[in-house]
Amino acid sequence: MAQGRFITFEGIDGCGKTTQLRILAARLREAGREVVETVEPGGTETGRQIRKILLDPANTAIHPRTELLLYFASRAQNVEEVIRPALAAGHLVLCDRFTDSTLAYQGYGRGLSAGIVHDLDRVACQGLKPDCTVLIDIDIETSMARAKKRNQRTGPEESRIDEEGSEFHSNVRRGYLEIAAADSPRFLVIDGRAPVATVAERVWEALAAHV
Repeated sequence: MAQGRFITFEGIDGCGKTTQLRILAARLREAGREVVETVEPGGTETGRQIRKILLDPANTAIHPRTELLLYFASRAQNVEEVIRPALAAGHLVLCDRFTDSTLAYQGYGRGLSAGIVHDLDRVACQGLKPDCTVLIDIDIETSMARAKKRNQRTGPEESRIDEEGSEFHSNVRRGYLEIAAADSPRFLVIDGRAPVATVAERVWEALAAHV
C-alpha cells in the first residue's frame, strides 16, 4: 500500500488553524480520501493527560525545560500510536501542531536552544517530518483578541500559554515566519485574517498539489 501524506497546521493562538484543519478534513473525506486527524499536545490518551498538565493555567511553576520535555513526550506517543500507523496504511494525516510549534514557542518564545529542540525531535519523532506545513498567519492583536474570546466561550482550562504577554506571542510569530522562510518548499503561508470560508478556500487551493 502506498505511503500516506503527513500535513501539519501551525500558527499562533487564535489563528484559526484548528478550524481550517477540520474543514479540510471534511472536504477531503467528501472527495473519498482516508483522513486521520490528530493534535499536539494530545492525540492519544497519554497525550491528553500530558496536555492537561501543559495547558492548565494553575501550573505556573512549570520550568521551560520541563515544558519542552512534556511536549515531546506527547509527540513521541502520538508518532508511534497514531501517525506512523496511519501513514503506513496509506492514509492522509492532518496534525494540529508538530515540532515547528516547539521551535516557535519553546525556542523563540522561551529562549531555549533550537539545537536542543532538534535533538529531542530526533529522539521523539525518529526522523518523521511533515510533507507539507500550512502556517496560518495573523497579527498579534487579532491573535490575543480571538484567544480571549475563545477562552470566555470554552472556559480557562487550557489558557496557560494564552496568558503570556504580547512580547512572548510576538516572538513566537516572528519565529514561525523565520522557520517558514528557512524551509519555504515545505511551508504554505496563509493570511488568516480573512473570513473562515475565504481562508478555507485559500488552504484548499494551496494544498491541491499535495492532497
